[in-house]
Amino acid sequence: MGRGDLSDPEWARLERHLPKNTGRGRRWTCHGKVINGVPFRQRTGVPWRDLPRRCGKGQTGHDRHRRWSADGMGDRILRAVQADADVEGRIDWSMAGVDSTSRRAHQHAAGARHRPAQISGRRGQPAHHRPDEALGRSRGGLTTKIHLASDGGCRPLAVLVIPGQWGGAPQMIPILDRMRVPQSTGGHPRTRSDHVCGDKAYSSRRNRRYLRRRQIRHTIPERRDQQANRQRRGSRGGRPTGFDRGRYARRNEAERTVNVLKGFRAVATRYDKRAYVFQGTVALAAIRLWLR
Repeated sequence: MGRGDLSDPEWARLERHLPKNTGRGRRWTCHGKVINGVPFRQRTGVPWRDLPRRCGKGQTGHDRHRRWSADGMGDRILRAVQADADVEGRIDWSMAGVDSTSRRAHQHAAGARHRPAQISGRRGQPAHHRPDEALGRSRGGLTTKIHLASDGGCRPLAVLVIPGQWGGAPQMIPILDRMRVPQSTGGHPRTRSDHVCGDKAYSSRRNRRYLRRRQIRHTIPERRDQQANRQRRGSRGGRPTGFDRGRYARRNEAERTVNVLKGFRAVATRYDKRAYVFQGTVALAAIRLWLR
């Protein structure tokens, strides 16, 4: 077992959620050897061809990671691992924090062909396919923004990648809609926490109406320009928004989750050309946090 490889307890939690075979041709080769290569690449950021020999061929690891990202396998495994954690009582539903971080894209992440991304042997477009490949150009170069919702234990409940120049407020509803933790007793999955906390970048009437409609309490500070606009309108501007400074102190949980994710070098710097592959990379990093 090398440094950074999955331990025996982590592998026992993960193995039962892995696909058994491809559904065509021969079965997958040993999952353990190949999957240990994916965390090694995530942790170090090395090219696939430079994986150590104990992780198998780099082309095999790359192809399997790309195919599972196209099939949305990372999201399905993430939800299955979260369901196991929920049964064990390891999810803190009292507070969900939302936050985002801009990640610099490596020069090799640019240059994807401008055509619908397809996977050999698979019909249709991959899951999380984006025509813009989630790349945005800013003063610092090409960037990608990672949005996430985390629980009180500083672990991701949902992740989403978008272009780096996009604002945060319009992405609050999509990231909260991606929270879906299956229940062991059946029925509808759990899709909301008791409370949502975010910084003033997520302050908007649309977000507050959404949270009130879903009966989710929230702590989001109001921006100064919004306060001035409300006061200028008088009684038509509505009542001031509630703000609990004690609850707002827990916003650091989402920030700490972002910092832990940035500990994976393949997440801190984007090396993947396709958006759906980078989404799979971030999802697998989130899975690793839930397996700990």
